[in-house]
Amino acid sequence: MCDYSLHSVKSRPAKVGDKLTTRNFNTGTRGFAASEDASMAVCVLPGTELAFTRPVSYRPCGLLWRAGIVNQTTAIFRQINKDEPYTHHDALEFPDGRIVLLTDLFEHQQATVLQLPAQPATAAEAASQKRVAFVG
Repeated sequence: MCDYSLHSVKSRPAKVGDKLTTRNFNTGTRGFAASEDASMAVCVLPGTELAFTRPVSYRPCGLLWRAGIVNQTTAIFRQINKDEPYTHHDALEFPDGRIVLLTDLFEHQQATVLQLPAQPATAAEAASQKRVAFVG
């Protein structure tokens, strides 16, 4: 249910109202930690809506060494590049269309789970909510 890099970490599924914190789990990726236990990964399904307590900051890519900032506080959890097995897939999509990998977020940012995705009514909807099962 979590990114493959977090399979060796104790985890639980996300629930509406959960208070989450971005954390480096020392497994090669960052993810969401439970507020009640910082060593527990919280696995988020694609389509889950999140609200951050402040604009989201993330580590820079490329030659620029300053932090990126998304001046928005809501996002939808997505999985991207599902057909590429050796890359990170967990990402956040912001209202302006920007997509940022979850592993690129700086630690200690707080978010609340606003809404879980609706239960799939069709096979296509179920496929869109299916998590990638390989390394990434």
